[in-house]
Amino acid sequence: MRERVREARRVVVKLGSNLFFNDSGAIALGRIFSFIEDIAAACLTGRQMIVVSSGAVALGADALKMKFSTASLAQKQALAAVGQSRLMNLYEQGFAKYGLTAAQVLLTEEDFSSRKRYLNLRHTLTTLLEMGVVPVINENDTVSTTELEITDRSRTFGDNDKLSALVMSKLEATLLILLSDVDGLFTDNPRENPKAELIPEVHEITADIQAVAGRKSTRGRGGMATKLVAARVAMNSGGIAIIANGLKAGTIGRVLNGANEGTLFVGRTGSLSEKRRWIAFASAVSGRIHINAGALDAITKRNASLLYAGVTRIENQFERGDVVSIVGPNDQEVARGIVNYSSEDASKLIGKHSDEIARVATSKNYDAFITRNNIAFLTD
Repeated sequence: MRERVREARRVVVKLGSNLFFNDSGAIALGRIFSFIEDIAAACLTGRQMIVVSSGAVALGADALKMKFSTASLAQKQALAAVGQSRLMNLYEQGFAKYGLTAAQVLLTEEDFSSRKRYLNLRHTLTTLLEMGVVPVINENDTVSTTELEITDRSRTFGDNDKLSALVMSKLEATLLILLSDVDGLFTDNPRENPKAELIPEVHEITADIQAVAGRKSTRGRGGMATKLVAARVAMNSGGIAIIANGLKAGTIGRVLNGANEGTLFVGRTGSLSEKRRWIAFASAVSGRIHINAGALDAITKRNASLLYAGVTRIENQFERGDVVSIVGPNDQEVARGIVNYSSEDASKLIGKHSDEIARVATSKNYDAFITRNNIAFLTD
């Protein structure tokens, strides 16, 4: 499987906040420029490299001598504004030494959940890569608060872990490298259990694997749990992901050369179309559609559209054209799809046959609630 890593031509590298500082709390300039050197070397061999970088808020806190952990939401947004320019300055200086140009790309969740904005973003990033530019991507924390307000219910990119996976999936990159401050995924927390063993390869993220995910990091807002979410997106996109230790010098280069570094997450065979990738991994899902066993069998085994006769319940409000989650009889999400009707109309049509749509709905657009070409399955 490491041969697939060596052959990857379009690669996303995610750098977490903790990698930007040394043990004494000072900015680890040598480490940062080492990352840049490895990424530049890969670019100069013909690879297209995309950097997803955290660190703006932490760098802002360092510049203003503030404690990130006690800052208010408004202060964190202000710290991001201060730190983002410093972050880009590091990348601009570093890549310039190798004759490469870095481009700043700041994103919010809406850039993915809106298909029009997503297509514009995809076109821009693809053009940058074709021009030989290295995109440096970060969440726009100065205007987006979903990443800064950490609650169990918030839809967050998780210290850019999920953001990097979305970029990887939507740009059809082959490889996602998630650099952390640990060697990879272990059977237990290695900081607490010295007998914990590194898991070298994962083909399926099971409940047992999710259970061993560690806690969130100190400066960052992610952790092993959010890295597993990112790895799952990469795997379901037909790609591969690696969680490796960015504190060790030369990790990126060793990974790209196919060394047995970190934990390798092996993607499923085949690949979703560009549109289905967007449907499957859109960062915002507007509602949940519960279906019965007959409907589940029809859409999974017979490539059928989802009809109202198979719908048992809907949750939340949505409009025509929104992406929703499709939930099976066991209450597990099996797919996502673009709806042809709003929740207002759909609530009146639950369990009804197609010939009743014209009589009940505000206007009849399709016979199906979700047509088969607008359904994307999350697993094989």
